[in-house]
Amino acid sequence: MLKWLTVRPARSEAQDPARGPAGDALELTLLDGIRRGRRADFDTLYRLYHPRLSRFLVPMLRQHDLLEEVLNDTLLVVWQRADSFDGRSKLSTWIFGIAYRKALKALSRQDLPVDADETEEAVDLAPGPEQRLGVAQIRHRLRRAMADLSPEHRAVVELCYFHDMAYAEIAEVVGCPAETVKTRMFYARRRLRQLLDDLAGHHGDL
Repeated sequence: MLKWLTVRPARSEAQDPARGPAGDALELTLLDGIRRGRRADFDTLYRLYHPRLSRFLVPMLRQHDLLEEVLNDTLLVVWQRADSFDGRSKLSTWIFGIAYRKALKALSRQDLPVDADETEEAVDLAPGPEQRLGVAQIRHRLRRAMADLSPEHRAVVELCYFHDMAYAEIAEVVGCPAETVKTRMFYARRRLRQLLDDLAGHHGDL
């Protein structure tokens, strides 16, 4: 059985210069420029967030036309409502939250199912030891398996494993208590373990 799902792949700020205190400060400076109507600052923030939001939204939406629609709608909100950011969270949390809500709204218009919250008791899984499978192989299998999850469960897995967000920050993005995020992660992990074991059984370890 693949047990790696108790571990989030480590990613240092040095590997991603757009993240960390310096990146956060730059984004806030850009947002201040957007509030003043500076199109160049918006263009810079757009270039920073377009790839990050795309990585987050692709597993949720799985449709190119919806992806572009949600991306544009999200960043339009940033341009038009920059003053509504109150600084109580990270700017990235605010922007990802807008994208999440826009994605769910777009999916609802397509009559695609969106799971309700799980009602079972939340389970907080502590990280375990690193597994032998390489990160690239893990992520390849994860992407394939995630296609069978609901949009809400895909979102929490995506934010946790691919955007290095803690449960508290994910809760702000998706608009639910941290305990609900833990519950979604528990059931998403359980389902992914089953799917990943099936993939490993069919294709063997690479």
